[in-house]
Amino acid sequence: MEDVLALYHRPFDPHRPLICFDEGSKQLVAEVRNPLPPQPGHLARYDFEYRRNGTANMFIFFAPLSGWRHIKVTARRTMIDWAYCMREMVDVHFPDAEKLVIVMDNLNTHKLAALYEAFSPTEARRIAEKLEIHYTPKHGSWLNMAEIELSVLARQCLSGRIPTHEHLQNMVMAWSRSRNERATAMNWQFTTEEARIKLHSLYPSLELR
Repeated sequence: MEDVLALYHRPFDPHRPLICFDEGSKQLVAEVRNPLPPQPGHLARYDFEYRRNGTANMFIFFAPLSGWRHIKVTARRTMIDWAYCMREMVDVHFPDAEKLVIVMDNLNTHKLAALYEAFSPTEARRIAEKLEIHYTPKHGSWLNMAEIELSVLARQCLSGRIPTHEHLQNMVMAWSRSRNERATAMNWQFTTEEARIKLHSLYPSLELR
């Protein structure tokens, strides 16, 4: 926890950008009957029946200090999908960075070994050398600012029924583009000193003799 909190209070460094990474799922639901459009004095009305179209996964890359985010919609969230996300960050979004400082939770798919499952050893090593990964502690996913950004996305953009991957991709692209244009950053306030006070019960107690 203290490792992640220390990262969040480093000054912005364009050569070593801080990126928070997370993923979330969205159930795809289609209408079985066309909703009735809103009219004066009446809200739009939707039939209670719906059709399940499976689920989609959303990977989010979030640079909280610069106010940039990117969401990648996929069918799955395997270690291979994760490996391709890391290569995309290195080669597409931050090609000029010396090192990417990444905060993510410690899922079994979030391992550098996944790069060797997806790419040749030379390519895997090239990508791995650009990554500096910091894991949030177990039961400490609230420390990941990407999780907070996903919560904002869910409230602002994903409350209605979304039928297909393509529809979901278009919606999250429009949402992220709008926030990126405003450079909506995140100002993290919780410090290590506050953690030691408020979460003192999580620290080991030492008996002085």
